[in-house]
Amino acid sequence: MLGKGSFGTVYKGALYKGKKLVAVKRLEKLVEEGEREFRAEMRAIGRTHHKNLVRLLGYCAEGSKRLLVYEFMSNGSLADVLFRGIRRPDWDERVRIALDVARGILYLHEECKAPIIHCDIKPQNILMDEFWTAKISDFGLAKLLMPDQTRTFTIVRGTRGYLAPEWQKNTPISVKADVYSYGIVLLEIIVGGEEVDKTTLENMVKVGLWCIQDEPILRPSMKSVVLMLEGITDISVPLCPTNTSM
Repeated sequence: MLGKGSFGTVYKGALYKGKKLVAVKRLEKLVEEGEREFRAEMRAIGRTHHKNLVRLLGYCAEGSKRLLVYEFMSNGSLADVLFRGIRRPDWDERVRIALDVARGILYLHEECKAPIIHCDIKPQNILMDEFWTAKISDFGLAKLLMPDQTRTFTIVRGTRGYLAPEWQKNTPISVKADVYSYGIVLLEIIVGGEEVDKTTLENMVKVGLWCIQDEPILRPSMKSVVLMLEGITDISVPLCPTNTSM
């Protein structure tokens, strides 16, 4: 067993007579949705391909059973790096990790055939490969939008502490829910950094605060987030968020 989360247990496995290692997640708290919708979402996610996404290699959906098969990541999660002292990244690495994650979410939101809301962005779902590249994982709660759709109604998905305020307001969810979660993760990434570049630190804090604005309309798109982190666009002084994430 590699780990256990709020929605399932992850096991280490092997394919092709042990030649290819994989991670297998067994979903234990199922999202209440139909078989057809689950399969459609998994097929869409299975077609994604980006250097900052963990590849979903396959899935099983038989009755109430849900298994997701991912490529194996050898260096654990961002949570291990940030909170468990597995490896202490320097400032430049923290900036790179923040951009890795932002680019992965941008791909899901704007570069897929149909936009995908991940719904559970958090350090535990960001894995590190053998080169310490950050990759977004765990699409068990992801929500697929139709090409002409910008928001959708769904039951609460995600993890306390990273949930956007709109999850509890019974209002439609958009990609801005992921932006909020990313803002929390971004602020966690920069906390504890040593020998920081003060200008970069200030800019990253501003981006994080814009991402966690209470109202979705005030949050930037992930494309804007990437451009701000890359220093291509200016960052205005953010409003002070009033909500505390659940």
